[in-house]
Order: sequence, then C-alpha cells, then structure tokens
Amino acid sequence: MDDLEQMMEFKAQGFSCSQVILKMALEMQGKENPDLIRAMQGLAGGLGYTGDVCGALTGAVCMLGLYAGRGLPEEEDEPRLMFMIEDLLKWFKQEYGVPCGGIHCENLVGQDRKKVAEICPNLIAATYQRAKELLVENGFDLSASDR
Repeated sequence: MDDLEQMMEFKAQGFSCSQVILKMALEMQGKENPDLIRAMQGLAGGLGYTGDVCGALTGAVCMLGLYAGRGLPEEEDEPRLMFMIEDLLKWFKQEYGVPCGGIHCENLVGQDRKKVAEICPNLIAATYQRAKELLVENGFDLSASDR
C-alpha cells in the first residue's frame, strides 16, 4: 500500500490531517502511540477546528519534532530542527499559501466541506513527503528515531 492509500485509509477511519501525518511517521518507525495521536487532534481543522493554521502543516512540523526534537532532560537541542521547520514552512507557503491566499484551513478549503475531500488528501500527501525529504536531506533515518 502506498502512502496516499494509507493516508486515505486513516482519513476514512476519521483521523484528522495532523493525526494522519503523525500516524504515518510512527508507522515508519514501527511504533504506535495512541496518546500522541490523541494529542494531535488538538491541531485538527486548523488549531482545534478554528480554521487557523492547516493541520497538515502543523502535523508535519510535529513529525519533524518527532525525529529531531528534544524529549529527555539529558538530550541536547538538535539545531537542524529549526532549519527543517523553516524550510517546510517556506515550501508550504509557496505551494499552498500563495495560490490560496494563506496557510489557514479557511484559506485552503474555506467553508465548503466538499473541498476538504478534494484538496486535503493530496495536500497531506505532499506535505508528508516534503517532511520526509527534509529529514533525509538532514541525515535522519526514517525507520527509527535517532534519539
């Protein structure tokens, strides 16, 4: 099953864009973390269904943090994380923000819920792919957490 098919399956199960991206990232690592997936629902629909920043984007930022973030007191900050986030944001703004007038859910899909099914699957897949590319470009092993 390819990434898009897997994402569509997760969406059909009722997971939000942010949750789908983190579920995919955890699967790459061979892990499950229902608590993390629950927490990701707070980003759904543009920060808690407010129509704010796109959940695919915030989910992808969290995916980068899953690989490069600091999780224990003895761990050092990973300087590449902020650069990867900056690159992801720059890419997302160019790909989606400029053509749609912003990076908020309300800019991307507006109030028409039918547009969600049209726009979101490819947007999620492209954003997830870009996050994977950034991780690989920065030397991260996608099959396991480097920490």
